[in-house]
Amino acid sequence: MGRGDGTGRLVSAAGADDTGTGILHVDMDAFYASVEVLDDPSLRGKPIIVGAPEGRGVVSSASYEARRFGVRSAMPVSQALRLCPTAIVVMPHFDRYVELSRQVMAIFADYTPLVEPLSIDEAFLDVRGARRLWGSPGVIARMLRERVLAETGLTCSIGVAATKHVAKMASTISKPDGLLIIAEADTASFLAARSVRALWGVGPKAAEALESRGIRTVADILAAPQSVLDRVLGPAMGERVAHLSRGIDAREVHTERVEKSIGHEETFSEDIADTRVLHVELRRLADRVGARLRRHGVEAATVSIKVRMSDFTTLSRSRTLAEPTAVGQRIGDAAIEMFDGISRSLPIRLIGVRGEKLRAAVGPLGLWDDDEEWRAVEDALDGASERFGRGVVTRAALLGPRRDDGVLPSNPLPTHEP
Repeated sequence: MGRGDGTGRLVSAAGADDTGTGILHVDMDAFYASVEVLDDPSLRGKPIIVGAPEGRGVVSSASYEARRFGVRSAMPVSQALRLCPTAIVVMPHFDRYVELSRQVMAIFADYTPLVEPLSIDEAFLDVRGARRLWGSPGVIARMLRERVLAETGLTCSIGVAATKHVAKMASTISKPDGLLIIAEADTASFLAARSVRALWGVGPKAAEALESRGIRTVADILAAPQSVLDRVLGPAMGERVAHLSRGIDAREVHTERVEKSIGHEETFSEDIADTRVLHVELRRLADRVGARLRRHGVEAATVSIKVRMSDFTTLSRSRTLAEPTAVGQRIGDAAIEMFDGISRSLPIRLIGVRGEKLRAAVGPLGLWDDDEEWRAVEDALDGASERFGRGVVTRAALLGPRRDDGVLPSNPLPTHEP
């Protein structure tokens, strides 16, 4: 199958059979890096790393030329440059990525109202009801690719299949700049030859567990007794993998994407051991999480933190709150309490704060609102930020040297690789 660096890709010939299909998975190719090339054509054909060129930044995206050296997203830029010393490091321009993402999603919506964005650079489309207007799913996919290129200058890869799972697999295999159509009748033979790692939802640990028992391909999964899959993966995942291996996927395309969590994390330019400084940074991240929760009209029932030591040991902690909240003060209190409960012998390289188990905001439920004053303060901060820009008005405790230049939102709609 195709790999993240574009080698081994498979594409369909013109006029390929699309009988029984109706689900498209459209995936922009190396989106961030491709946008940088679009805006600076001198970068075309060169290995590009999108990320902070100095300090402790991580790779947000990489061109296919860089990926062939082993460069991957979320890798420290310093490691990426050791793998590919000739790479050109480009600072990310997130506003530009969002602008082009909106343009691409608008193109999708011209062909069908059933569009489910998965991230800033990929989406599912259900085109079963668009046949009379635009043609068969394969025809629509080709039209989409041509129009995205003509109107944005960017390429995309599309998988066409009868289910979401197979469509996503097909788009991955066809990258970059490809189209792969899997007719419904060909689904079983297409899946049987795939690696277990190609199944959507089978992560590295689950794949290793399967491979350690000689289950390396989808055909091996089909041959394995269900009891073996249940022992290796657990009953729930074992049943799900068995269904996916047979092309059974009842998931529909949902036009409303419900966020499961909202978070921010920060990689420091230098390791930090000072607890007071780390408390300030946790407050800063918690305030940003709270602001985004309020902006989306949701509250978090659970707060979690992520802590990475200087030796890359990574710990996480989570706590369910007495009541869901979007108040940054309350989120920060929980984050700091969990952080102080971690035994630390090394300085900190990265911290993150996340609100989880989101629900629609309903406000305080009791007679007394312990957070009433903080709600008023944070509402005022929201108004000032909307009018004057983020950071113009902030807590006095957060004043001082800014350390959050590398802070990245972890939701919603992050980019993904490949």
